[in-house]
Amino acid sequence: MKKISLICLAFALCACAGPRWPTAADSYYLSPAPDLTAQLPPPPASGSEPDRSDMRTLKDWQARRTPALCGRAAAEVRARFPAFFGALSPFASPLPPDAADILEHARIDTDLHVYAVKNHYRRDRPFLREPSLTICPGMGKVGGFAYPSGHAAIARTFALMLSDLVPPRRAEFLARADEIALDRVIAGVHHPSDIESGKLLGDAIYARLQAVPKFRADMDRLRRLLAH
Repeated sequence: MKKISLICLAFALCACAGPRWPTAADSYYLSPAPDLTAQLPPPPASGSEPDRSDMRTLKDWQARRTPALCGRAAAEVRARFPAFFGALSPFASPLPPDAADILEHARIDTDLHVYAVKNHYRRDRPFLREPSLTICPGMGKVGGFAYPSGHAAIARTFALMLSDLVPPRRAEFLARADEIALDRVIAGVHHPSDIESGKLLGDAIYARLQAVPKFRADMDRLRRLLAH
C-alpha cells in the first residue's frame, strides 16, 4: 500500500468533520503568523462613497451574471489548489502528494493571516448588509466575515508561487487568480474592496514566505516536481 501523505489524510478527516478555520497550531512556514492588519487599508466605512460603489458593482453583477458564471464560482467554493489551478497546473496529474503537501501548507498559512484580519475588521458579507442582494446558487452556506477575501488572498499566493516556478506563465497565473477573486463578487459573497484587499494581503504574505528558508527549500522541491 502506498504511503498516504499527512496532508491528504487531513483532507479526508476535514471532509468528514466539516470545514473549520485553521488555528495557530496549523501554521507551518510563518509561525506564529504575524499580524499584517497594519499593511492593509481599513474597509470602506458603511455608507461612504467607496462603500456605495461596492454595492453598485455588486448589484450590477447580480443583474447580469449568468448560470455559467455562477457555476464557475460554485466550483471554486473550496479554496484548494485543484479547484483554483487544476486546469493550469504545471505538475503531473494527479497532483503529486509532495506538491499537494507544500501547496496546502502555503494555503493554511495564508488562511491564518486572512482570519486575523477578518476578525479585526469584522465586515459583514454584502448579502447580510443589503437585502436586495442574493448569492449564486450552489455556493452553500457562506459564513465568516467579508474583509479581506480569503479566496483572493489564497489564489494570489498560489499564483505567485506558480509564477516563480514557471516565470513565462506569470501573466496566465495572475489572470486566473484575478478571475477567482472576481468570481466572489459575481457570486455576491464579497465586496470589490474585499477582493482588492485580499490581493494585497496575498502579496504581503508571499513576501514573508520568501524570507523563510524552509519555504525556499520547498519551492526547490516543487521545481523538481514540475511536469516536463
